[in-house]
Amino acid sequence: MSTVSKTLYKPLSLVTSILGGVVAGAVFGQIWKRIADEPTAPDPKDLRRSNTEVLAGAAVQGLIFGLVRAAIDRAGARGYKAVTHEDPA
Repeated sequence: MSTVSKTLYKPLSLVTSILGGVVAGAVFGQIWKRIADEPTAPDPKDLRRSNTEVLAGAAVQGLIFGLVRAAIDRAGARGYKAVTHEDPA
């Protein structure tokens, strides 16, 4: 990738990463409400909650964030390549 291409891709990458985080948070919130009948995942510092509950919440959150952000970042890279005909990697 050329220097100009890298310079152009950085803002797009930043925007898609932020968008990915926002979308992932929304997706996780909806899934967690259905799984646990609660609006948010358990706080790891809340000692009234079981270890299983806290760790399961963290695992689901990490899985969803990773999948959604990777999908959005990949879509952004494909869109960039479609416009510029250069691979952003």
